[in-house]
Amino acid sequence: GFLPLQGHIVHNWKARWFVLLQDKLLYYKLEGGKKEPSPKGRILLDGCTITCPCLEYENRPLLIKLKTKTNTDYFLECCSREERDSWALDITGAIHAGHPVQVQELHRMKNSFKLLANISLHHIVDKMHDNSSGIKLTPNMEQGNRYKETFTGSAAVDWLISNSFAVSRFEAVTLASMLMEENFLKPVGARSTEATRYSDLSEQFLDDSTALYMFAESYKKKISSKEDLQFNISELSGTIVKQGYLVKQGHKRKNWKVRRFVLRADPAFLHYYDPSKEENRPVGGFSLRGCLVSALEDNGVPTGVKGNVQGNLFKIITKNDIHYYIQASCKAERAQWIEAIKPLT
Repeated sequence: GFLPLQGHIVHNWKARWFVLLQDKLLYYKLEGGKKEPSPKGRILLDGCTITCPCLEYENRPLLIKLKTKTNTDYFLECCSREERDSWALDITGAIHAGHPVQVQELHRMKNSFKLLANISLHHIVDKMHDNSSGIKLTPNMEQGNRYKETFTGSAAVDWLISNSFAVSRFEAVTLASMLMEENFLKPVGARSTEATRYSDLSEQFLDDSTALYMFAESYKKKISSKEDLQFNISELSGTIVKQGYLVKQGHKRKNWKVRRFVLRADPAFLHYYDPSKEENRPVGGFSLRGCLVSALEDNGVPTGVKGNVQGNLFKIITKNDIHYYIQASCKAERAQWIEAIKPLT
């Protein structure tokens, strides 16, 4: 699948097509809408160590870090916590392929926690930030350092339960950890920061009256102006139904670019993001009301499509008659996207 990868010489981010084999991770460049035949590079997994979650980049909270036995660092970015954990599990399984007991334990850990259904993290953090009913922000001291506008871990857990976002303290801690991983909240001070080094989701956020947290700067920037706030509420406040990397044809140059697509309901919007950019803002998007979505069969290149495309194409026509040509990685993924979009049109 597609994942953004950080370059070694110039530390920019490029979306690459990754293929996981038993002993290596290959990555390919996309050219003209088609994967190049030879890999752009490879990551040898023998002696490799994996860090997940990796919190080295504040604006990219869903990273996997791979360090080879020659001490070369690779950073891979995923779309969601579920996708990140799935890639991390499979890569770790390949690294420990000769140790079946470790692989079995990994699968047991993967299935031990189920994500709470129908939760919009944007909605929760907006409620937390509400001046009247949100979580109370206070100045706090830790080890001689003074922090403004913070709240404690136990206060956050109490607030999530009292507002019916969680039914138990364990669920609330897990949910708060997700908010932190998605870069809505951040730890403040040594005690809460140290806890983020744990890989287990349920141990990253501390239900403790001495652990301090605050809203992340990226969230503060999103609500810094009335225009941004209105844009977020009207389009970006819906529940995320599906997200993932797809290849989209440009409207003007007709070139193909990998974009991270996010499908939301209530209101129904499809947004796409440039994974090479640092800011987490859509580069485009449209309402799905009145849209038509259909698969394009692989018997020749359809009219309006440029380049030697890989296949697995589908088209969305908006009610304003704008045509979007999108390419999935396989027929099954294309069918899943079409099935998810259709009820929202």
